[in-house]
Amino acid sequence: MTPLWTPSAARIERAKLTAFRHRAASVAGRPLPDTAALHRWTVEQPEDFWSLWADVSGVPFRTRLDATCSDLHAMPGARWFPGSTLNFAEAFLRFEGAEPALIGLDERGGEVVLSRDALRAAVARLQNFLLQHGVGPGDRVAAWLANRVEAVVAMLAATSLGAVWTSSSPDFGEAAVVARFGQVQPKILFVGDGSFYAGKAHDLRAAGAAIARQLGPQLAAVVVVPVLGLGRDGAAHGAVSWADAIGEPCPERAAPTFTPLPFDHPVYVLYSSGTTGAPKGIVHGAGGTLLQHTKELALHADLGEGDTLFFYTTTGWMMWNWLVSGLTVGATVVLWDGSPVHPQPDALWAMAARHRVTAFGTSPRFLQLCEENGLRPGRQHDLSSLRTVLSTGSPLAPEQFAYVYDAVSNDVQLASISGGTDIVSCFMLGSPVDPVYPGEIQMRGLGMAVEAWSPEGSARIGERGELVCTKPFPSMPVGFWNDPDGSRYRKAYFEHFPGVWRHGDWITVTERGGVIVHGRSDATLNPGGVRIGSAEIYGPVEAMAEVSDCVVIGWPRGADVEIALFVVVAPGVLWDDALAARIKARIRSQASPRHVPTHLLPVPAVPRTMSGKKVEIAVLQALRGEPVPNRDALANPEALAAYVPGVLPA
Repeated sequence: MTPLWTPSAARIERAKLTAFRHRAASVAGRPLPDTAALHRWTVEQPEDFWSLWADVSGVPFRTRLDATCSDLHAMPGARWFPGSTLNFAEAFLRFEGAEPALIGLDERGGEVVLSRDALRAAVARLQNFLLQHGVGPGDRVAAWLANRVEAVVAMLAATSLGAVWTSSSPDFGEAAVVARFGQVQPKILFVGDGSFYAGKAHDLRAAGAAIARQLGPQLAAVVVVPVLGLGRDGAAHGAVSWADAIGEPCPERAAPTFTPLPFDHPVYVLYSSGTTGAPKGIVHGAGGTLLQHTKELALHADLGEGDTLFFYTTTGWMMWNWLVSGLTVGATVVLWDGSPVHPQPDALWAMAARHRVTAFGTSPRFLQLCEENGLRPGRQHDLSSLRTVLSTGSPLAPEQFAYVYDAVSNDVQLASISGGTDIVSCFMLGSPVDPVYPGEIQMRGLGMAVEAWSPEGSARIGERGELVCTKPFPSMPVGFWNDPDGSRYRKAYFEHFPGVWRHGDWITVTERGGVIVHGRSDATLNPGGVRIGSAEIYGPVEAMAEVSDCVVIGWPRGADVEIALFVVVAPGVLWDDALAARIKARIRSQASPRHVPTHLLPVPAVPRTMSGKKVEIAVLQALRGEPVPNRDALANPEALAAYVPGVLPA
């Protein structure tokens, strides 16, 4: 297969991954001639690798003991850097000066820029407010906020004191927010007075007050952020404004204090999607998150001082946590509040040109929208600063790889990345020193012993299998919230293959070490006993101009499973037998006859999570007439109205 992009010799020489490979070879005591050799060493000698990365990452340990891992063979149970201490926020704020740290933008044209020194000063000011309300190690601080500068300041102020941060975006409704925050019982709640999206403003004061009332008596304060400038009237009783909480200006070079805490001290609670049951509170540790994020940002994305990182995300998705970690490697981080295609479809590309973005993060869905709108960003905007395009949220189809290299730039690293909320990081991601092949993630993450396993538990190369990780890694969760004996945590990841992390994705590891993601393994289709990944159908169908979206499920019928595909046609397109025939023909030619659906039906919309992922399981539940739990976890629960019993034959 011919690569779509190959890095120049100069780019390979300058890459941080190249410098690290040379240093790793010295530690290994043998040549590591390429990325594949480096990856093998990192999984064969994980203690040496993570110890070396702790040395060179810049993560500011307060105390650093010799031990790297207490029990390397325990999954779960391994403890990384036992006895060592650090502070999470200190790693974000270790850079000083007038260079921009945060650029907060919104769809209405608003812009806030905080220098490194101004960010440190803002965190110091808000830290005083938290201290006045008794916030300390282990307390929870929650935010129902959009992707704004205030959210980053609040997160850093909280974690500087050892508090645990948890956040949700305004597109989550009241019930969904309470289902999450109610588990952790925060001491402080940050809320916006409103939100806006696609040109529409929403007053959130009453909803914020209702959420506060349901969070319990331990809630010491509610801070209202002036998103729409509506003030505190109608907000939670006793709420204070952001201006009052952050207090009087202090010297620009003022610095917060940093509480040193154990390496695995809880720092984030993130939540599962909640579409198959109550959302699980997944607890992540400070040190593991820092080492994993700095590794991914510096080595896999080649980011550092002088670079500008953007990723379109909300505070309710783990990519927000990943994005703001750009501060830990000295990059300028760009935040966007609002629709990615408002006030015009190319709004984000115009932003990338204006702010000289180095790495642009997005999703396959956004790239599809760009293509449907006929955008040619590389011709319409000056994207000469762009080195890397990142994509996650779902598998990136080969046609979308081609679109990026044709319409955006023929000289960028297109890094499809894949991981999850479960590890607040990635299992597979990019390499700035290796070629990019269509439909393929470039490599497995350094230190990540990722394999594709057969049902019997043997590793496969060039064949589909379950994504497993056979050795511990630092960003494994500390545990689940309200799971004192760890039983729910073990059941989620370690029961299928005892002692091995099973992630729930279906992948192929290629001969050259890349990875192809076929979709969720719990959404695997098995017509006639042949396993088919949903992504193998989505790719060909979503590349058709007549189709704007689709969702596929396996429909049990007798002793077999039939493929049912539901299609949302593009605006102005009529559904008819001819279109259905073209869809089936495309699937047949680009996948196989076994991939062709037995049932092919038009629908007005596909249900998705808040982070944009299709919810196949919810579709199946609705078609069976079963209750769909936590509908508030969906971005568009009304879409389920099209999926009712009787649509498919019993």
